[in-house]
Amino acid sequence: QVQLAESGGGLVQPGGSLRLSCAASERTGRLIAWFRQAPGKDREFVAAMQWHGTTTVYSDSVKGRFTISRAGAENTMYLQMDNLKPEDTAVYYCASGQPNWGSLRSPSMYRTWGQGTQVTVSS
Repeated sequence: QVQLAESGGGLVQPGGSLRLSCAASERTGRLIAWFRQAPGKDREFVAAMQWHGTTTVYSDSVKGRFTISRAGAENTMYLQMDNLKPEDTAVYYCASGQPNWGSLRSPSMYRTWGQGTQVTVSS
């Protein structure tokens, strides 16, 4: 059974940085992605990348501040978050799936999800 597990969340001041990790039991699915969900909000796409490739996609709200990556052949994906803002506060989830390029921002296209890690940006 494929499993995903996020870690690295916490409390950080505005302008600070945080790195999230997503450990996967295996590299299954075409893409691995990050989503976030704030209280009272729908789940929002953050970033995605190929397990077997270098193509990356970012939401406009985080582009230039966040970086999605993976470490060599390890089954671990990272989200480096810089210049954090209060509006980045949310539970962050990693997910894997086989979405088409035109639908990769839709949560419904991902079948496997982690349990989430809380990120709080506050002074």
